[in-house]
Amino acid sequence: MDIQTTREPQYQAHVTLSETKGLTQLGLRANATWYEDPRRLLFVLARYKFVSKMLTGKQNVLEVGCGDAFGTRIVLQEVGAICAVDFDRLFVNHVNEQMEEKWKFDCRVHDMLSGPVEGGFDAAYSLDVIEHIPQEDEQRFISNIARSLDPNGVLIIGSPSIQSQAYASEGSKAGHINCKDHKGLKELMLKYFHNVFIFSMNDEVVHTGFYPMAHYLFAMGAGRK
Repeated sequence: MDIQTTREPQYQAHVTLSETKGLTQLGLRANATWYEDPRRLLFVLARYKFVSKMLTGKQNVLEVGCGDAFGTRIVLQEVGAICAVDFDRLFVNHVNEQMEEKWKFDCRVHDMLSGPVEGGFDAAYSLDVIEHIPQEDEQRFISNIARSLDPNGVLIIGSPSIQSQAYASEGSKAGHINCKDHKGLKELMLKYFHNVFIFSMNDEVVHTGFYPMAHYLFAMGAGRK
């Protein structure tokens, strides 16, 4: 039997895809996560899944701090178009080099502290970024995202909770300089949105449980001020 022929014919298309398109590479950060802590990759992708369902039907979406953008196509399944930005040119170059035509989106260098992104977006999201922003810059960061949105735009911010940092790795702690509890995150978002909704997350499960026991928090702002 040909070694490239599967015993069950329904799987032959998988071999054909690998032979014609090659195997998809993990992103720079996703690769490190898969190497060091495979379960964590599930948790990270689940955050993108939550965002994708909350933003279903949005036509022009902004992702702030995309990193390697490995989870971006999960959101792209549910929205019309995405503009993903990051302040690190190395990551942006990597994303554009790995871009596949079927899952194409705009990815560019932009530091959100320098100003809003032109485009008239009806939604935006930023996962695992706000905790890296110095507290003295956090209002400028959120303000510039809000200014990138249409008046009726929605913003989702995702971040590890301050309570989770007792269990964080040393590498994570080095970058996590501005983690918040649910009250602090909501107060920050309320400066720029009339309505803010908080969700808890533990592992891959999003819920409305007891906030101090949440490892991760989502804040959804609607109705820009």
